[in-house]
Amino acid sequence: MIIKIGIIGGSGLEDPKILKDAKDIPANTKFGNPSSYLTTGKISDVDVVILSRHGKNHSIMPGNVNYRANILALKEQNCTHIIATTACGSLREEIKPGHFVFCDQFIDRTTKRASTFYDTDKVCHIPMAEPFCPKLRNILAETAKEMKLDHHKKGTVVTIEGPRFSTKAESHMFRNWGADVINMSTVPEVVLAREAGICYAIAAMSTDYDCWRDSEEGVNIEMVLKTMHQNAENVKKLILAAIPKIKYNECKCREDIKTSVIG
Repeated sequence: MIIKIGIIGGSGLEDPKILKDAKDIPANTKFGNPSSYLTTGKISDVDVVILSRHGKNHSIMPGNVNYRANILALKEQNCTHIIATTACGSLREEIKPGHFVFCDQFIDRTTKRASTFYDTDKVCHIPMAEPFCPKLRNILAETAKEMKLDHHKKGTVVTIEGPRFSTKAESHMFRNWGADVINMSTVPEVVLAREAGICYAIAAMSTDYDCWRDSEEGVNIEMVLKTMHQNAENVKKLILAAIPKIKYNECKCREDIKTSVIG
């Protein structure tokens, strides 16, 4: 199997310099159009496909993203792995703004999103005990270590519906549940990737402390965008360095779907 990497994200990844032989192509799936056209090309001779989760102009709010079309579009481009970038709020003192977190678990607090490809005719009970590909997570973490980027090898992300930010009561509740970071996009993206048989991991970048810290202002969009802009280069450097190291094909991520469908 030929390695082909899908990248889902935003800030900085539309830079044409990141890809060799970059080309924009339209895409359509049985679930509709993905959030953006696909940008194909190569990084270190590895085939890559970039998709902007919220649209090229960040015009699609988290709850309205067509996650099924996004993942299926990458699947139909024969992507074997997906690296997803995401901004997140920190729920832990030690996860400072600018730090990367390579999450190994999630808590789903979304409410209205289509979270399976199998909603008619067949039923899919996909295992989710280990939702993020451990091999891909390890590559990202080891690369961050080599590059001396501040990072955390694992963590639990709680995905909320949004688009509003949390109340203080919710933020404290998520901390008590054991969540380490919070975002609005990982679920159902990670679930659909597993149903598609694609290895998936996130490079979550902390942009703020949400609103649980009484000593400072609660999160706002200006705070998030400022930190994302400041760290856009680190996101690109991490991905550029990690992609050539992705050389494995056999993985449990690809096998789970084979025994999960009824009907």
